[in-house]
Amino acid sequence: MHFLSEKLDTYVTEHSENEPELLAELNKETHQKILQPRMLSGHFQGRVLSMLSKIIHPTSILEIGTYTGYATLCLAEGLAQNGTIDTLDIEEELVDFQRKYFDRSPWGNQINQHLGDALEIIPTLNKKYDLVFIDADKENYINYFHLIVPMMNKGGIILSDNVLWSGKVVEELKAGDLATKILLEYNQLLKEDARVETVLLPIRDGLTVSRII
Repeated sequence: MHFLSEKLDTYVTEHSENEPELLAELNKETHQKILQPRMLSGHFQGRVLSMLSKIIHPTSILEIGTYTGYATLCLAEGLAQNGTIDTLDIEEELVDFQRKYFDRSPWGNQINQHLGDALEIIPTLNKKYDLVFIDADKENYINYFHLIVPMMNKGGIILSDNVLWSGKVVEELKAGDLATKILLEYNQLLKEDARVETVLLPIRDGLTVSRII
């Protein structure tokens, strides 16, 4: 969901960095062939992710929720020379699609795909991370957060996507809407947890930047 008017949204995109050619192709093929293409980060948010990664210049990135790999490649743009990305997803049918684009990028051999339940995979990774991007099932955001905080280097950054949830976070909570309920609790957790300092950016569907203190 976009919270700016269509004209302003277009202006913002047009006055940000251009979408790289490979990502434009990935964007197009996702919309043509893959279900729920709105899950794609897209041009503007992708450039935000790229810029943040370039500022952080991480050696190690963890991505929870690969989808078709668009955000993965955006984050890879800021990787240190010998850096690596561990990207996790549960959708087996997307693995080859992701790898096709990863291998066409300069970072193919730095991107490690992990297939399965993130809650089971994360404890097995046994490394420290400089940058984490959470963009998977919203009902587990709190569980992911508590798992990854101890795995972060001091000063590391956790990015959390979809934290405005199409504006539902400021509407009356509907009975049975677990995703919105968890996101409300998660946003409050990020505000109050003494281990992080947080700013919520109204970018696309909401992107929170949390820094490990």
